[in-house]
Amino acid sequence: MKFGIDRLLADPELRKPLEGRRVALVAHPASVTRDLGHSLDALAAAGIGLASAFGPQHGLKGDKQDNMVETADEVDPRLQIPVFSLYGEVRRPTDAMMASADVFLFDLQDLGCRIYTFVTTLLYLLEEAARHGKTVWVLDRPNPAGRPIEGTMLVPGQESFVGAAPMPMRHGLTLGEMGHWFVRHFGLDVDYRVIGMEGWEPSGPAHGWPTDRIWINPSPNAANVNMARAYAGTVMLEGTTLSEGRGTTRPLEVLFGAPDLDAGAVRAEMERLAPEWLAGCGLRECWFEPTFHKHAGKLCNALMIHAEGPFYGHDRFRPWRLQALAFKAIRNLVPDYPLWRDFAYEYELDRLAIDVINGGPSLRTWVDDPEATPGDLDQLASADEQRWRDQCAEVLLYR
Repeated sequence: MKFGIDRLLADPELRKPLEGRRVALVAHPASVTRDLGHSLDALAAAGIGLASAFGPQHGLKGDKQDNMVETADEVDPRLQIPVFSLYGEVRRPTDAMMASADVFLFDLQDLGCRIYTFVTTLLYLLEEAARHGKTVWVLDRPNPAGRPIEGTMLVPGQESFVGAAPMPMRHGLTLGEMGHWFVRHFGLDVDYRVIGMEGWEPSGPAHGWPTDRIWINPSPNAANVNMARAYAGTVMLEGTTLSEGRGTTRPLEVLFGAPDLDAGAVRAEMERLAPEWLAGCGLRECWFEPTFHKHAGKLCNALMIHAEGPFYGHDRFRPWRLQALAFKAIRNLVPDYPLWRDFAYEYELDRLAIDVINGGPSLRTWVDDPEATPGDLDQLASADEQRWRDQCAEVLLYR
């Protein structure tokens, strides 16, 4: 199969509208061609008039490890063009940045999750392009989590850099499709185009990620497809005192890690509460000692998620519910456990991080309410999931 960048490079007719125009590229380490050349170098070799480049969160080089670790602007040493940071002094392109090019090629590998900030970066670029009369092309890439939709909708007024618009946590779209939804939802008057993939089967045997393409980390802690599948749940750990596995070799692939919890007891309580929410994956008790981040240097008991191999059931695995259930089990077992982490999260200073992540307080409220049942959360989320499914039907490019 071919990703958007591969089709653009292979077809002179697709590139023809770029002739004589100043072109910018939004990219990161996973912005590579089929032969693993970086898109920036490949476009330059193809004679595209590159005038600037942009790096999202974690930087064009993907070298920044954690959230709220900013990247400075620089100059590309080979092409001698400016490389602007969209996760530094600004997260929205400035007037000067937009003036650097006529056409903006957006070539970021996404994880299919609302909180992954590349979604918001795309919206900000589209809004600024509309304001400045610029053109945006998304060079489309797969959603490695596939088409499943899960989670409650972001509540209007709860927008943030990890919550661009009212959508559920696991949105089921590619970024090319998401761009179409943004244009329609916000009524953007922008010259927008998707260079679509060829041969991508979102519901095929690979379940989203093609077996003939290797995985490259789009961000430092997105190490494999298992992480990409689990991320719509495990990312919620960032809003808690529990370890998400940062400082280990398998970050964001655990339901939790903590030195003062019994993982076996938590799993047993999860199975008592809602055994069906554990479907579609394997769970394995394990131990780790983070070398940095939460609980650094302490031995943590954990539950590892295996949404892979014979354990994976694509249509049954629901990571958002699975993670929520882990929180509920911990709250039931240790009612006074200091679960929610109160700190500045993605530049939001006045809301708890777990609420910023979920686009509202409903999940936290459900966890903390001793009378609330899994059925209550399921009813709330199911209505939102169907509403999103209906909204997105018209923007799907791959069926």
